[in-house]
Amino acid sequence: MSMATSPQTHLLPQTTNPFLKKPITTFTSPISLRTSPTFKPISIKCAATTQTQAQPQTQSHSSDRVFNFAAGPATLPENVLLKAQSELYNWRGSGMSVMEMSHRGKEFLSIIQKAESDLRTLLDISSEYSVLFLQGGATTQFAAVPLNICKSDDAVDYIVTGSWSDKAFKEGQKYCKPNVIWSGKSEKYTKIPSFDDLKQNPEARFLHICANETIHGVEFKNYPTPNNKNGILIADMSSNFCSKPVDVSKFGLIYAGAQKNVGPSGVTIVIVRNDLIGNAQDLTPVMLDYKIHADNNSLYNTPPCYGIYMCGLVFEDLLEQGGLVEVEKKNKKKAEILYNAIDESNGFFKCPVEKSVRSLMNVPFTLEKSELEGEFIKEAAKESMVQLKGHRSVGGMRASIYNAMPLAGVEKLVAFMKDFQAKHA
Repeated sequence: MSMATSPQTHLLPQTTNPFLKKPITTFTSPISLRTSPTFKPISIKCAATTQTQAQPQTQSHSSDRVFNFAAGPATLPENVLLKAQSELYNWRGSGMSVMEMSHRGKEFLSIIQKAESDLRTLLDISSEYSVLFLQGGATTQFAAVPLNICKSDDAVDYIVTGSWSDKAFKEGQKYCKPNVIWSGKSEKYTKIPSFDDLKQNPEARFLHICANETIHGVEFKNYPTPNNKNGILIADMSSNFCSKPVDVSKFGLIYAGAQKNVGPSGVTIVIVRNDLIGNAQDLTPVMLDYKIHADNNSLYNTPPCYGIYMCGLVFEDLLEQGGLVEVEKKNKKKAEILYNAIDESNGFFKCPVEKSVRSLMNVPFTLEKSELEGEFIKEAAKESMVQLKGHRSVGGMRASIYNAMPLAGVEKLVAFMKDFQAKHA
């Protein structure tokens, strides 16, 4: 009852945070925050060389949290969540939360500039490219890409390796003259084509791919070279963005929803070569015009501020881990353990995807006895492993093992799979 009788006490508990030497204490005088704020904008130098707080180098997992295998929104690094928690009420002495900041104030400018700087470091993005923090998800980019990159009568080549590249092609039909030069639909999207067999249109404005199909679990291990006269390769990298090193210079444009590997839902990242900006079709809505956003440094209107802040924390964490080379090693290890368990189950579990193009991020699998799938998902949830149900369009199971999924989560899933097989084989 003491909390109810004290007007100076806030409903925030004292919290211990692994990033801070002292517990986080509640403020007892909100008036002092308003009358004497101390703003300390952070440097926008990359986190690889300038760090304000030491972060753990290993992935941990608290006993009160589940292992979340969701395809997106997906699990986030625990240390990132804890840091965000510690900064939620009063961001670095500013007297306000990031959620309350003006997107044009110096505090948020430092956040978005730092996020961009760290992303450029992670992917070695040169000054020849603009980095845009947008909204609308990758699905909005299905329209924005042709609207910005080509004219309505331009030919465009699409490789369709799953549901998302198929949706991109269908949306593109409204704004250009797209052509599917290869589709894996007849084989239920379990393969990636041989690049030598692709019949590209030399007059095509660009070649579009989905680098990793979240639903079907197929992933490009390398990338085709566009044979079009413009040499433009465009990729939807939503579900494997920042999961491994990528040579950005091979692409004219990369786009990705953040909610798989680098942040919460609500942020869409576009990396676009500068010479491709400024040629939008006349009917392009202002909010889909890359030039508008590039000229305004992603601040033409109010951006998803808190989501961008969270992405920035994730970028810092990825740099702390040693960059994307080290991140890829961890992802390969997790995927190998899970795929081996499936392949060594004598057919009890099956992954339909061709081995050479299996995704490191999204692992679809089925049970030999399909009637057991419901029980599998239910029993796994009892063991604190959730969101293992496959996409409604394909059924079965799917384990999304993004960057933030700790090795312990995959190991626990594999142990459960073996135990489940022993009970039901």
